[in-house]
Amino acid sequence: MEKVTGIGGVFFRAKDPASLSAWYDTHLGVSPAPTDMETPPWVGEGGVTVFAPFAADTDYFPAGQQTMINFRVANMDAMLNQLHAAGIETFNETTLDGIGRFAHLKDPEGNAIELWEPPASS
Repeated sequence: MEKVTGIGGVFFRAKDPASLSAWYDTHLGVSPAPTDMETPPWVGEGGVTVFAPFAADTDYFPAGQQTMINFRVANMDAMLNQLHAAGIETFNETTLDGIGRFAHLKDPEGNAIELWEPPASS
């Protein structure tokens, strides 16, 4: 069976796409989408990607939000320190044995984002 090899992009609506794109670049290091063939795209590091439909009534992310992006991070403490220094609040910081560390934040338009640091053995 032929399989997809990973996520090629995440697309979502924004009130101010340019400003939101700049926020993701500044605070999470996700480069804006290229607008020409000379601009390099953001290239994530290889690793686990979870594809997980949630129940329609989940409270894991806001009810008015259809999707939530989960970004892998190599050093949760460094990422959280960077976000806090920029005045960005994080919440739901937790560790699940064998799965890793998690933290949530919201972008300037209120979209929930999950950060995940896989366990060292991943």
